[in-house]
Amino acid sequence: MSSCLYRTSPANPDLLTALRKMLTNSVVSQHTERAYLRAFDDLFELAAGRPISRMILMEYRAAMVAEGLSAATINQRLCGIRKLVNEARENGLIDPAEAVRLTSVPGVPQSGVRLGTWLTKEETQRMLRTVDRTELIGKRNFAILSVLCHCALRREEEASLDASLIQRREGRWVFADLIGKRGRVRTVPIPPAAKDALDDWTRAAGITSGPIFRRMRKGGAVTGFALSAWAIWDVVVTAGKAAGIDHLGPHDLRRTSAKLCRKAGGELEQIQALLGHEDLSTTARYLNSMQEIRNAVNDRIAL
Repeated sequence: MSSCLYRTSPANPDLLTALRKMLTNSVVSQHTERAYLRAFDDLFELAAGRPISRMILMEYRAAMVAEGLSAATINQRLCGIRKLVNEARENGLIDPAEAVRLTSVPGVPQSGVRLGTWLTKEETQRMLRTVDRTELIGKRNFAILSVLCHCALRREEEASLDASLIQRREGRWVFADLIGKRGRVRTVPIPPAAKDALDDWTRAAGITSGPIFRRMRKGGAVTGFALSAWAIWDVVVTAGKAAGIDHLGPHDLRRTSAKLCRKAGGELEQIQALLGHEDLSTTARYLNSMQEIRNAVNDRIAL
């Protein structure tokens, strides 16, 4: 057992490869994997062959702060390094006492509540109207946006939707047994407007089984391959810009869906179930419950 995480020269990549593989095997989400691998690569580039010590980790933390990264990004990357250290400890690659020293490197404090993007009902409708539904690709893109706005899915969840998930439960259409973040399973109701958009797309594309949202060739032919999560991101960004809404992403539509549900009288616990959150406080943040911007409380001071 080594007293430090890494002694081998970078000229011999075997240990680095093993550590990298160990890290990727420890997570399920592709998004988390990308973030953790970015942290891994940046840390070992900064270390330049030096053993990974608490001093090196504090240097890495300081470098990220100096770069101007957000507290959330810095803390996510440090979380990835802690995950790596713990996996190395469990596999007998590092002394437990040294592992404690490495994992004790503190994150960056984050104060206040970050303001995300929430669309009003009118803005959401305007964005949906930007899509030309006379063409096949427009039918697909409209269905993508409609499902995001009505069902509050993550873009990775939407990209993995299969026709077999659309089922009748308790007299209505749902995405049944949808596997979400960290393998959690939930059933998501499909409102009639979203179901109409899905039906319009799948009928026109001749989709009866397999991936719902698929890649299309330049000539307009539908392939059998599922659309990627990044392609869904592009659909949202394009529609947002067409509606005059800059910096709009799929997660903003997820937040918007949650808040519109709340404004329509939805119960907090039911919105939590729709989003698939373990913690109710996470749902509260999605609803922007801590701070109402449009009807701000300080508007009433009127000095």
